[in-house]
Amino acid sequence: MSETIRVLQLGTEDWKTKYQLPGYVHLEYAEVFRNVPRSPYDIVFIDRELLDEEIPRLHKATKAHTLFVTDKEVWTDGMQHYYTCKKGQRLLTENIQDFLLHEVRNYFPKPYGEKFRPSSVAVAQGFTGSVFWDGNYSINLEGNYGEELSQIAYWRNNIPVFEGQAIELWLEYKKDPEVEIALSVTQFRSGAVSMEQQRWYFTEQELEDAVVIDNQMATGPIFISLLAKGSGKLQIIALHDRYSRRGHGAFLPGGKRYVTSEREEIFYYFDPGDLKPPLNVYFSGYKTLQGFEGYYMMRKMGCPFLLIAEPRLEGGSFYMGSEEFETALKEILEKHMQELGFTRDQVILSGLSMGTYGALYYGCDIRPHAMILGKPLASIGDVAENERLHRPGGFPTSLDVLHYLTGNTDANAVGKLNDRFWNKFENTDWGKSKFVVSYMIEDDYDSTAYNELISHLKTDGVQVYGKGIHGRHNDATGPIAGWFKSQYDKILREDFGRGVKG
Repeated sequence: MSETIRVLQLGTEDWKTKYQLPGYVHLEYAEVFRNVPRSPYDIVFIDRELLDEEIPRLHKATKAHTLFVTDKEVWTDGMQHYYTCKKGQRLLTENIQDFLLHEVRNYFPKPYGEKFRPSSVAVAQGFTGSVFWDGNYSINLEGNYGEELSQIAYWRNNIPVFEGQAIELWLEYKKDPEVEIALSVTQFRSGAVSMEQQRWYFTEQELEDAVVIDNQMATGPIFISLLAKGSGKLQIIALHDRYSRRGHGAFLPGGKRYVTSEREEIFYYFDPGDLKPPLNVYFSGYKTLQGFEGYYMMRKMGCPFLLIAEPRLEGGSFYMGSEEFETALKEILEKHMQELGFTRDQVILSGLSMGTYGALYYGCDIRPHAMILGKPLASIGDVAENERLHRPGGFPTSLDVLHYLTGNTDANAVGKLNDRFWNKFENTDWGKSKFVVSYMIEDDYDSTAYNELISHLKTDGVQVYGKGIHGRHNDATGPIAGWFKSQYDKILREDFGRGVKG
């Protein structure tokens, strides 16, 4: 474990004198909590009755899903509210030592996740079947793989794994029933790839879920091979590796993961804030480094918030997918509205770039109070078509998105993908919604998005606020983000009577 984990402990006795602490834990003990740090703690332990004046400070110093309360706590109304807001958990005194030694390590501050591109996959020598590369989406094999499980492909780049670290692996694939697969993982000693340190083997049944490499030995890289036997088609879509919290959350403590029957993932993170309206929803933009986007910005507002992310293709597929995928995402939004007891007019959907599409697309289902959008994208078919003529090499993933969602890349596919959005958008009653949009005037991704939004809004009572900035899609990110944040602050203040909290 290379990261320091900052721990706050409030009690009548300093745990540093009572329990054994790992070297990576920095524990701050306070008899009375007076000073809020610049950044929240990674984990907070409450081992006594709280003073009323401590609770507002603790709200600022504690992240959701990282609060643990022992059986010494006396439950007051203020404590109960704090516990609920932070999604607190109970910790029995008899389990404290074990938790400090084995569970605190999973609350490290910096999450990490990545996906290997198909170009990093090498086909094993000796395979005599066909090999087809489907853009940046997958590598497709067809042929006979033999009667025994043996290496059929491997990933060229090794993954570093530190001592005491757990790495989660998730393999996206499709195959014929006659093909059986397994995953082989070999760890070498750091600096000596000829010296094997340990090995893991995961069956096809185990690969139905993400598998975990838990390294309790020395730091060293892992090499990953895909094994196969039988005959037929095998589509290798993606291998993901992520820092694992060993069941304490996806990317962030408390983060959740949903997987469809087609092995497509949706990630979401919910922070109840102060339990008061509105629920702010932020859809992550296109990003190759996996995880949630906008956490600190949304947390600072003090409201309940929900972060949404999806890792398909190179950096996301605009939150569109199968009926199962889209139904699941809609239900995630509705579930958290219901948990808070909020109505649709107590919800704000938001995002930047690719995230704007998620906000708009699912805004058709939710019909929220407001949508706050920076660099909106609406006609995704046009985004892909512009790659050929107006933006060669600028965003080639858009062509993968087009093919992935329509099965083609011709003019009919472009129109079909555009219509998928506009047909849904036009059949929505937007009468009680606000559209707050900052856009690039010379946008080379979707130059018509803002004007098309206005022309397709035919409902009485809808409000639109727009701000245009000269430049292409990836220009002026700072001003766009600044205006985005200022409009959030304005709506929270004017429509919900709340200021922005530090």
